[in-house]
Parts: sequence; C-alpha cells; structure tokens
Amino acid sequence: MSAKTKPQAKPKDAKGSRTTPRIVWFEIPADKPERAKKFYGALFGWKIESFPGMTDYWHIATGGGDDAPDGGLMVRKHPQQPITNYVNVESVTKSMAKVKKLGGTICKSKTPVPQMGYFAICQDTENNMFALWEMDERAK
Repeated sequence: MSAKTKPQAKPKDAKGSRTTPRIVWFEIPADKPERAKKFYGALFGWKIESFPGMTDYWHIATGGGDDAPDGGLMVRKHPQQPITNYVNVESVTKSMAKVKKLGGTICKSKTPVPQMGYFAICQDTENNMFALWEMDERAK
C-alpha cells in the first residue's frame, strides 16, 4: 500500500472508534504477472505499475477515488493462493484475538509495513483468507 493511496483517518464514530472496518486494499496473486497486468488493465482500465522498492509487486490504481480501494499484484507464492482483501481495523492485535475467539485462524501474525502500518493474514470459519490492516505511520 503506498503512502499516496492509504486511507486517511476518520473522525470518531458513536462508539468512539476512528476506524470503519472496510476493505482498503486487495492483492491479486498471479503465475504470470505480465499476463495478469494485461488482463486487468484491458478489462477494467486499471493502471498497474511497479511498486517502488519492491521486487515482484505492482501497484493497481483502480481509479475509484475514495470509494474503491487500490490494490497490489504479486507473484503467486503457492498454488492455491487466493485474492486477499485487507480490512481496516483499529488494532490488528485486538482484531486477531477476536478472530481466534470467533473460531478463525491467524495464518500470519502482526507484521509491520514500515511507515505505513501493520497487517495480519487470517482465515475465517469457512476457510476464506483475509487480512487485517492497521494504519500506523510509526510502524517499523
């Protein structure tokens, strides 16, 4: 997630939370990224460019403004790797505990993305993968 595309902090809601749990980023794995770039670019008109400082990772600009998240295109890491949606949360740590309490699984624990935030990869009770995202520019 680039600094340019990361969601901005929201005012507190009635429950005192500043974070609305919504999809803020997605990642599409591909066996042949050039083929996937051509497909999604032609299908949706998405602009897909190399992500600065990362190898085998591309930024997908969906052009949807604040209403639609941008995403990433990456080299597939294992044969059954699915598209992963990142959901904005107040705290990755607290949300991971809630995932476990509700019967889900933590597949990758809280991981920093320097100067952007933290994420964790989870699996729901139906074996679907998703990620939690916590914005924190102090992440190291």
